[in-house]
Amino acid sequence: MSYPAGWYDDPQDPTQQRYWDGEVWTDQRRTQQGPPPYQGQFGQTGQPQYGQPVQHGQVYGGAQPGPAQYGQPAPAQYGQQQAPYQQQGQGYPQQGQGYPQQQGYGYPGKRVATTPDGQPLSGWWRRVFARIIDSIIVGIIGLPLTGYFYYQYFQVIWEYLRDTVEAAEAGTPTTSTALPPEAYKWMIPAVLLGLVVAFAYEYFFLTRKGATPGKMALGIAVRLRDVPGNPPGSAVAKRYGFIIGLSLLAGIPLVGTLFSFLALINYLWPLWDDKKQALHDKVAGTNVVRT
Repeated sequence: MSYPAGWYDDPQDPTQQRYWDGEVWTDQRRTQQGPPPYQGQFGQTGQPQYGQPVQHGQVYGGAQPGPAQYGQPAPAQYGQQQAPYQQQGQGYPQQGQGYPQQQGYGYPGKRVATTPDGQPLSGWWRRVFARIIDSIIVGIIGLPLTGYFYYQYFQVIWEYLRDTVEAAEAGTPTTSTALPPEAYKWMIPAVLLGLVVAFAYEYFFLTRKGATPGKMALGIAVRLRDVPGNPPGSAVAKRYGFIIGLSLLAGIPLVGTLFSFLALINYLWPLWDDKKQALHDKVAGTNVVRT
């Protein structure tokens, strides 16, 4: 909005007036002009009617063009239009104009899935990368316990493969695809010890920090869906116990393939779930959230 050139109340000194040339303030100033205010009934100061022009080109309410004190636009008073100010860009947009409204916790311009109290939920890829980091850490931590068993297991597998190749070269290839029983002798304790280490790792960090190191690195954490803060031990036990159960059942002959598929579905479930929960989250009543 542009305002006509004329004398207006000086925004820096209300006792005088300053000349506005239609674009910017000039250095021309003068004392306030005009008759004293009319004393109305009961000693009240008379005022023009709402929106009525008064002397000196002002609009009732004392509209002040130009920058107000400290460079801020002068606020409009009752019954007046906002005063002009030196515009160097667009005016401040009102609600819903120019700035997108927030939908969710801290994310303007788009709707984000949140917990009931408004904390944004983690995306799927953050959870995947956090799980990869944690798996590497758990493997390193558990190596002193599982290393010997894995070494013996791979020794058995190597001898099995060597015997199979030699039999094929001799013209008597074996038709069995099953691993030798001795391989399970070393594999089973290695897997069980690895799961114990993984469970202790998850339980320790989630109950004390709310997040494992992998989740901390990706800026996410685990909490109860309806209660903020670190999850209780019972929820952590249910959550990771479900994952361990699927891992153990996947090792059972014949039905193991079905549980392996279910374990995969568990990790993919947040992709289409409206609450972004995996199946183990639903069992424990937890959510993985952004921190």
